[in-house]
Amino acid sequence: MSEAIHVARLNHAVLFVRDLEVAIEFYQRVFGFELVAREARGRMGFLRAAGGDNHHDLGLMEVGADALRPPRGATGLYHLAWEVPTIDDLAVAAETLSVAGALSGASDHGATKSLYGRDPDGNEFEIMWLVPRELWGEHESKAIIAPLDLAAEVRRFGAAAIRQD
Repeated sequence: MSEAIHVARLNHAVLFVRDLEVAIEFYQRVFGFELVAREARGRMGFLRAAGGDNHHDLGLMEVGADALRPPRGATGLYHLAWEVPTIDDLAVAAETLSVAGALSGASDHGATKSLYGRDPDGNEFEIMWLVPRELWGEHESKAIIAPLDLAAEVRRFGAAAIRQD
């Protein structure tokens, strides 16, 4: 048996999109990504998270306006999860996604607090905040799906709550 591959982290994702310009504008406006490069005669765009040290975090490949989406329940990628540094950042993300018309859900997973959205091509993404590991408790070995009370989580974990401790 061969040795398992030691992965450090997910470095980037690449998505097929119908219209590259629309997708780039969405990820710049909603996520604050910066355009790093265009390749393949302008059919691909590479974006980096603002202030990030990765070459690119997201690649976008234009496949045309008539491209079909895989049917729900087919094999393939379900969603990407983008992590934010604080619960306060997650609250800002909720507002940003709402204004953009891209927010599609929210869940409490115990060890993470998550928002869900869709880009202009219907690609689903998650914006999540990772609870500090020492606070996972019973969620160390669980992956629950419960309703998210974001306001309560901000009161519990947010900057204002930390200053009061």
